[in-house]
Amino acid sequence: MRMRASAAVAAGALALTTLTTLTALTALTAPAARADDYRGDIKISGVVVNGGKPVVLGTTAKKTFTVSFTVTDGSGVSMAKVLMWHGPSFARMDYAILPNTSYASCTKSGATSVNCRQTFTVGPASNMLNTYAGTWRLTASAQAKDFDYVQKDDLKSFRVQRDSRLTAAAAPKTVKKGATVTVKGKLSRANWDTGRYGGYGSRSVRLQFRKKGGTSYTTVKTIKADAGGNLKTTVKASTSGSYRYTFAGDTTTPAAWATGAYVTVK
Repeated sequence: MRMRASAAVAAGALALTTLTTLTALTALTAPAARADDYRGDIKISGVVVNGGKPVVLGTTAKKTFTVSFTVTDGSGVSMAKVLMWHGPSFARMDYAILPNTSYASCTKSGATSVNCRQTFTVGPASNMLNTYAGTWRLTASAQAKDFDYVQKDDLKSFRVQRDSRLTAAAAPKTVKKGATVTVKGKLSRANWDTGRYGGYGSRSVRLQFRKKGGTSYTTVKTIKADAGGNLKTTVKASTSGSYRYTFAGDTTTPAAWATGAYVTVK
């Protein structure tokens, strides 16, 4: 039920958001402005989303993040704003999310420039479905006091990802040198449609080892999770230390590291 309800909410929100978005963009630019257009010497630069890190969401909690950018114009800047969208192109977007405020908050940073900030709040229960995980893009508009304007449909890309988890357990806990150690684990990630974590199957994961007293892990082998995200492999014990699994991450899912599982070798 939750997935169907979320899909319906998303579809309704998309229609409303897209209409509001296009209206807002039109209002920000001169009547003759077209998508990805400008007039005069106004520029937008230095865009940073969420401090340069992907926006990672679990199964329930919303996250608020900031988009910062600089707008430059010789006459001064009167307004600026950004919005985030998902899809193959601005014209073919399948979802868009408006910021928390109508316009960015801007402070003067030089004779002709201002530093601007605008926040977004996103969450799996409100406006995110699994299909929206991955690359998102920003559209930005700004207007100068002399009515110069700029609009960039695809100003910058960033990632909104489904949180990942990774576990590792080694057995037996105490072995003789040369004996076989079995290391099991599971790779899972947030399912925004169901509100639960589920196995992330058929992904490559590295088994790593850190010897007792060591400061870093080294890769022992690479294995692939089964369809349910389960992991299992064996190694020959040579010295006491900790085994862990690591996942490098991908477009839709961040990297993950399991807590080390310690084995004593006698």
